[in-house]
Amino acid sequence: MDLNLKGKRALVCGSSQGMGFAIAKQLSEMGADVTLFARNEESLQKAVGLLEPGNHDYLVADFDNLNAVEEEAKKGLKKGYYHILINNSGGPAPGNLSDADLSEFDVGLNRHLKVSHTLLQLLLLGMKESNYGRVVNIISTSVKVPIVGLGVSNTVRGAMASWSKTLANELGQYGITVNNILPGFINTARIESLVKGKAQKQQKTEAQIEVEMKKTIPAGRFGEPSEVAAYAGLLCSKSGAYINGTSLRIDGGRTGSI
Repeated sequence: MDLNLKGKRALVCGSSQGMGFAIAKQLSEMGADVTLFARNEESLQKAVGLLEPGNHDYLVADFDNLNAVEEEAKKGLKKGYYHILINNSGGPAPGNLSDADLSEFDVGLNRHLKVSHTLLQLLLLGMKESNYGRVVNIISTSVKVPIVGLGVSNTVRGAMASWSKTLANELGQYGITVNNILPGFINTARIESLVKGKAQKQQKTEAQIEVEMKKTIPAGRFGEPSEVAAYAGLLCSKSGAYINGTSLRIDGGRTGSI
């Protein structure tokens, strides 16, 4: 299996913590030069120092500000082409879809679909000229089965999955793959927030909510960011060249579909 990414550059979004950072670290261990991309510069400075030795750097922008994201990405491109793009951002606020305000869709679509599309278009020329491109979108298992209480998120994630599959069909001829990773319950700040919200709403302790959530997972536990990162590393490698247009679940068996 060829997992060597030496000579490749990767732009990893939402990479100051959680799954994004775990993926960035995985790619650095495989030899890639990594650009971390998130909104908190202090966290980014700490994170970049934890990567394996390499020509790593970081970009700073709030993903709710599309113009800032575009300008920062252009700065990164001044150093050369990117071969790998990891699209990853915080999910929309929980709530029932029927109660959602239209502005919530704007926030979700801007943060996910529009940012991802903008970055893809900026990086695409370099991927085509290199005849090597890997786009990995960190989405959600809601692509397969909508999650109760995450109405706007379900909607936005579905749009991302359709966007990804369409691009995979268009770009495969250039040596570019576009795939989705669908994490289940992973030990991140996002899952902590969901647990806390459920506990307050149901008037239970957070420990009780965790137990209930883990009972829905055949593996009996939450996943670790490193487990998501390992799969991302494979998709970004030469050995992942024939995996294209797929949505791969990493959920301990929780999602109720084949």
